[in-house]
Amino acid sequence: METAFTRLVGVRHPIVQTGMGWVAGPRLVSAAADAGALGVLASATMTVDGLRAAVREVRSRTSAPFGVNLRADAADAGDRVRIILDEGVRVASFALAPSPELIAELKEGGVVVVPSVGARRHAEKVAAWGADAVIVQGGEGGGHTGEVATTVLLPQVVDAVDIPVVAAGGFFDGRGLVAALAYGAAGVAMGTRFLLTSDSPVPDAVKARYLAATVRDVTVTRAVDGLPHRMLRTALVDDLENAGRAGSLVRAVRHAAGFRRLSGLTWREMVRDGLALRHGRELAWSQVLLAANTPMMLRSAMVEGRTDAGVMAAGQVAGVIGDLPSCAQLVARIMEEADGIRARLGTSG
Repeated sequence: METAFTRLVGVRHPIVQTGMGWVAGPRLVSAAADAGALGVLASATMTVDGLRAAVREVRSRTSAPFGVNLRADAADAGDRVRIILDEGVRVASFALAPSPELIAELKEGGVVVVPSVGARRHAEKVAAWGADAVIVQGGEGGGHTGEVATTVLLPQVVDAVDIPVVAAGGFFDGRGLVAALAYGAAGVAMGTRFLLTSDSPVPDAVKARYLAATVRDVTVTRAVDGLPHRMLRTALVDDLENAGRAGSLVRAVRHAAGFRRLSGLTWREMVRDGLALRHGRELAWSQVLLAANTPMMLRSAMVEGRTDAGVMAAGQVAGVIGDLPSCAQLVARIMEEADGIRARLGTSG
């Protein structure tokens, strides 16, 4: 299925596997890429050297195009951009809007720039700055999310910009892909659906928790880092929401120290990243530290399998997913279903 997005990035199918921290490593990304989707490495939870090694490992596993997801406001964003340019990565995606200068640098090096946004005005801004495409995530999506549903946000963005728009938040099958195309999108991006595949490195016990979840078991909380964060409702989430400010601060400091050791960042760089997150938001100083708390709490579940000590970011679709196909099986199934629906629509009436 060819769309403006597939032509732009060179993939066979208009599907993106999103950059999920601790999850979207070389194994999942290469499997998604081989299946014909755009696999995206999550670099925010990697050291700079780890990112270079991960890029090279993906390339050793597949010849298909893939991307790297970056935090545009990270202290070492420039170093990571240089790796993308040096290693010939096809796509750079961003969780926050990159600056016009960063977009220009990447485009000059032949990299396709695809920021993720949660509002029409943000899409208009990055499009004016030269972004090649945009991923727009509605409130159904996992992780940090907004309040506007995809079915409302997507058509607003499609009408507002003249670059390819990829829809995210609530997608898991061929019906969703056809619906997104009908709204004017050029593809869909999925995180939770790719997390729940046999190619995902997430421990089996954690996958079982996702598969057992109902739609009502997926909630939005501010207790982890002060920002709206969609995840599975667990006893830990309940405890975090009921914890006092002192307890939250102690936990944040402990986890921030752990993330500093894993990431290689200095305390100065971590504070800088926290301040960037705080900019324009009413966050307490404890919440600035909680920004570093988030990767460690995700790691506890996604890497260590500690569902009792970690949080599990999840889109609402977790409540309707019940199997663990390979990436190849998943993408083939989505495309077959989408082609069948389009054929029926084309012959009806």
